[in-house]
Amino acid sequence: MAADTAVPRIETGAGAHHESARLHVSGRARYCDDIPLPAGTLHAAFGVSDCAHGRLEALDLAAVRAAPGVVAVITAADIPGENNYGGVVHDDPLLAADEIGYAGQPLFLVAATSYGAARRAATMARADITPLPAILGIREAIAAEQFVAPTRTLRRGDADGALAAARHRLSGTVTMGGQDHFYLEGQIAAALPQDDGGVLVYSSTQHPSEVQHIVAHALGVAAHDVVVQCRRMGGGFGGKESQPALLAAAAAVMARSTGRPVKLRLDRDADMTITGKRHDFLADYEVGFDDDGRITGLSIMLASRCGYSADLSLPVNDRAVCHLDNAYFLEHVAIVSHRCRTHTVSNTAFRGFGGPQGMMVIESIIDDVARHLGRDALDVRRTNLYGAAGRDVTPYGQTVEDNVLPGLLAELEATSEYRDRQRRIAVWNADNAIIKRGLAMTPVKFGISFTATHYNQAGALINVYRDGSVLLNHGGTEMGQGLHTKVALIVAREMGLPLSAIRASTTDTSKVPNTSATAASSGSDLNGMAAAIAARTIRERLREHLCERFDVPPHAVRFADGTVRAGDHVLAFAEVCESAYTARVSLSATGYYRTPRIDWDKNTFTGRPFYYFAYGAAVSEVAIDTLTGETRLLRVDILHDAGRSLNPGIDVGQIEGGFLQGVGWLTSEELCWNDAGRLTTHAPSTYKIPTARDWPAETRIRLLADAPNREETIYRSKAVGEPPFMLAISTYHAIRDAVAHCGPPGHRPELRAPATPEAVLAAVERARTATTT
Repeated sequence: MAADTAVPRIETGAGAHHESARLHVSGRARYCDDIPLPAGTLHAAFGVSDCAHGRLEALDLAAVRAAPGVVAVITAADIPGENNYGGVVHDDPLLAADEIGYAGQPLFLVAATSYGAARRAATMARADITPLPAILGIREAIAAEQFVAPTRTLRRGDADGALAAARHRLSGTVTMGGQDHFYLEGQIAAALPQDDGGVLVYSSTQHPSEVQHIVAHALGVAAHDVVVQCRRMGGGFGGKESQPALLAAAAAVMARSTGRPVKLRLDRDADMTITGKRHDFLADYEVGFDDDGRITGLSIMLASRCGYSADLSLPVNDRAVCHLDNAYFLEHVAIVSHRCRTHTVSNTAFRGFGGPQGMMVIESIIDDVARHLGRDALDVRRTNLYGAAGRDVTPYGQTVEDNVLPGLLAELEATSEYRDRQRRIAVWNADNAIIKRGLAMTPVKFGISFTATHYNQAGALINVYRDGSVLLNHGGTEMGQGLHTKVALIVAREMGLPLSAIRASTTDTSKVPNTSATAASSGSDLNGMAAAIAARTIRERLREHLCERFDVPPHAVRFADGTVRAGDHVLAFAEVCESAYTARVSLSATGYYRTPRIDWDKNTFTGRPFYYFAYGAAVSEVAIDTLTGETRLLRVDILHDAGRSLNPGIDVGQIEGGFLQGVGWLTSEELCWNDAGRLTTHAPSTYKIPTARDWPAETRIRLLADAPNREETIYRSKAVGEPPFMLAISTYHAIRDAVAHCGPPGHRPELRAPATPEAVLAAVERARTATTT
């Protein structure tokens, strides 16, 4: 729906800061752990398994119950409703009852008068567990045919025939690790008993409605008995989509059992051990191509470590398959997708939701093809780009209608001085034996919409008060990404008001029901449009009221700068609201929006799963120390397509943060399990996220100019939450380029991701001893 032409066409986000910026920098932003709770609130902690796979024979909790400060202990037998927090497949028990699926799985919950007392007591249990064989890796799971869901296959054309007829053929394996979300605010929930069996839940969650439903099921009550609220999160990144339901439901069951409020907060070690992460993937590929590097046939076996249960692994792997093409036309392709069951924590949503893993595979294949042919990788990427009719349909059948990549790549190539820097780097590498440099440019094409089509809907509630102030509530959640700011700006624009007149309130399941997760980069698209619809409803009621009051036609009523002009009459917006109230005009409205033009059959992998694509590209330059394997990102140039940006400042911030988080995934954030299946990297001391020191000394980040979305999104904007994450693939390939300079011409470095110093050093040693291509 287009905006009313009577609303001034201003740059929506010009000069607007994040609505909580002052609270963030002053430490006054209130998160879940900061909410004052009633006297008598209990603090809870999980007791967990140290066995990766086993049968729980008995659980001796006598010492736990006798510990100082302990008030209550519950096990699976004490859950009055369903012992499950799996949202898609009901295979995730809140508390293990018999079979144990991973080391760190909760066995019981203890509530005490203090946080410390609960944590100490949780370590005192004695669990009698019969160990069972544990499958820990992807290859093991494939060999044992252990999967959380059936294997899926996507085929287009004749991949086998095209490979047989190809001028050139290569085969190889691409591996990439997982990633912990490492949100600054850990997982937390508080449950407060209410009248007549109800419960109020404060939850740090991206999906309040799912938390509401799972809490209701665990308690054996109806959804209307559970209210879930979330004002803000200290980061989410997908880790607070399905995982918060575990804490919320456990706290609610304990609150029901004791009749007292219960807070359940995980410390960092427990958080990293208990909750899911980004899926690690591997891919075995065979590719056929011509002398120009154009891919003529491709066969891929794609497999991920899902963990002990399904969680969100089905849609994550589906999206990986749908993004394995990235920006490239694949005429003959076969993709087999295994969703492997392992006795490790169930992996879950993470920024990009499988897209980054799929893109890493095809970008590595393109890079290998280029090195085999002795051609520049950018030229091979251009050769394979989606193009005009005949080369504009994805393997799953969606036509790429809005492809801005050819022009975007040309612009970035020029502004980044890509060719000139390549020449300078070649000279540097010829003169320097120890420090090698590398350069890479990679594109991004990322589909925007939930592949679970029913999630592509949103609601909003707007209340306008007699003094002209506006209270906004919508189904999206704020996790620092600026969603509340963007939606408030939209309402301000629609009603012709300054941003200061709009207050975004706590996301609340009792205000806007049946909300979708704030995920899939869809928050602004969905909730922004729903809020705009609600705002327009109220605005048109006010317009109608003023037309009647002053006997003017509708086009004579204009809303701008906090005032309303009705013919020759000029009134403050507050005056109009008071007048409308006196005339018994409703100043409250809901808005509802559903994404158009999407049609997806997940069973056949066909249709149009995405409303549109967001595009971008990055050029990364790195240096590596061939004696230690250390790497340094020297410079990054980014050109990103945000459509007609709702707020350029916030969008650039998302690009910066997403890019650096992607760099962490591909360079430093390594998850390690020992042979017993226990996570050994479960704290900042052993798990390295990027810091300010890892930010390159030179950055040039720009939004693509004059590129409004061709689809009717809110003000023709585009999503910007996830796509920038994949821009970091350029950094990985720049490191790979630097390693290649240590080997003979045509060498294809074997570099695992993340490219830690150990991985880089091993790749350098292999390159130096390589004798053939």
